[in-house]
Amino acid sequence: MAVILALDTSTPACSVALNINGVVLEDFRMAPRLHNDLILPMIDQLLQQAELRLADLDAIAFGRGPGSFTGLRISAGIVQGLAYGADLPVIPVSTLAALSLEGFQKTGRNDWLAALDARMGEIYMGGYHVNKVEGCYEVTPVIEECVVKPEALQGFTTAFDGVGSGWCYQETLSALLPELPMNVLVDLAPRASCVAELAQLAFEKGQLISAYDAIPTYLRDEISWEKQAPRIGKR
Repeated sequence: MAVILALDTSTPACSVALNINGVVLEDFRMAPRLHNDLILPMIDQLLQQAELRLADLDAIAFGRGPGSFTGLRISAGIVQGLAYGADLPVIPVSTLAALSLEGFQKTGRNDWLAALDARMGEIYMGGYHVNKVEGCYEVTPVIEECVVKPEALQGFTTAFDGVGSGWCYQETLSALLPELPMNVLVDLAPRASCVAELAQLAFEKGQLISAYDAIPTYLRDEISWEKQAPRIGKR
């Protein structure tokens, strides 16, 4: 087990969580366009609540995307700075996988088609099978992450439930499934608590990267991330 700080700013939701040896604390807020102002105070407040310092952490995890370009840049920049300053490894977690875990936690259903509204008539989408094994959540990709127009998709052979803002195209997506989804949770956003729980298994498997390599996953080819020296000092 490990002590992991996690954050997610990939959507209008802004959240921070601590996974302390399997016990998760979280601060979750719907705060469109306020992520830059809120995220560091939220981190400080949660660490103080747990009576921890950055030096007490084993790793920092973040929702690496896909999602809002601005939100992903904010979280990646914060993570790079904090991890570099505290000499901590980083765990990137798919926001779509985190959404699928949230759907599983709310309903107990295992198979999820996670989708986020990507604007311009497109969605970010991925399919996942979720399970809990020996106290850890496992989210296995069964449909590769992509950005796509919903009407361009072909039919699926697996029955999925639906989660995420991309299910604003519910009629189109449901028609692609072999049976209608039992649950469509369109109002859910990726949460740092789910990022933190998925990061626990990744930590145990040694799936860690350096602060320098903590970069967003945009999926759209025309968007790039320029690695820079972290500008946030040790906290």
